[in-house]
Amino acid sequence: MGASPSFPVVSLPRERIVVVTGGNTGIGYETAKHIAMMGATVIIACRSEQRATDAIKRMNEDYEQIKAHGKLEEGHINEDKLPVEFMKLDLASLKSTMDFIEAFKSSGRKLHVLLCNAGLAATEREITDDGYELHFQVNYLGHFLIVAHLLPIMKTSGDDCRIVFTSSLAHKFARFNLDKAQAKNPSDFNNLRFYGNSKLYQIQHMFSLLRRQHGEHVTVTSFHPGAVGTELARDYTRRRFYSVLMGAMSALRITRTPFQGAVTLVDAAVNPAKKGLNGVYLVDCKPASMSNDARNEKYQEELWTYTLECLKQYLPEDVLSALGGPSS
Repeated sequence: MGASPSFPVVSLPRERIVVVTGGNTGIGYETAKHIAMMGATVIIACRSEQRATDAIKRMNEDYEQIKAHGKLEEGHINEDKLPVEFMKLDLASLKSTMDFIEAFKSSGRKLHVLLCNAGLAATEREITDDGYELHFQVNYLGHFLIVAHLLPIMKTSGDDCRIVFTSSLAHKFARFNLDKAQAKNPSDFNNLRFYGNSKLYQIQHMFSLLRRQHGEHVTVTSFHPGAVGTELARDYTRRRFYSVLMGAMSALRITRTPFQGAVTLVDAAVNPAKKGLNGVYLVDCKPASMSNDARNEKYQEELWTYTLECLKQYLPEDVLSALGGPSS
């Protein structure tokens, strides 16, 4: 067996800004902590300020333990606390998502790394107040809106800016059918399939975006973290199948810790060797194969058109223009 995947510890300037959606828990927590230990300013974007505050406190406690045991590496900062901040973001609400976007724009900051990591899985059928199936909106649609609005900032933030989508192997079990994307008929809904669909959409988004941006200093990748026992279904009581599935994988010893799941995400975000890497789906820090649906350009463009229609009231002309026109 080969060595476990790992990421390099590199010194990052404080002015390098990294946004991690869902950075208060699971692989997002580990990603935010380890990137902040390298010196970048990390913003964890999540729903609850209290949970974010608690997470930042735990990160600093972890950091103190690392320092106390002499485990800081070259490239790590040695300071009183980590440069981690909170911004409110509820991806189940397009209004909250726009509030986050406007707050970031108003800050006047650059944006170098956008890690579209927040997500949920195996929930029961639920339609958001915006009228969309919950997996579709939280895992995919809200992140599309953030990318659309913040991409112009990233284009002017330097020559090495990166967008990374937390996808999943589950995308290979998806069924691309936009007519049923919102589960208007309850009989169409299957929680694991709709989770997989949302992860498929993220990879398709990656390809559609790259065709329009032509690699203008902003790279776009996606990755599979492995089977990680996180809090994807933490707010939902009817999650028996997901719990049983994770329990079975744990018994077979094929689950990963949140840190192990975060390794590829941290690597994609900071590894100098991955500067300029575009349009790949990473597994264990290496490019891996994707499903036929993920690589299907016709499906990608259908999803793009569908998404623009979903978000038309939130995408003014200047944002649409910066996002890019028809595929070329």
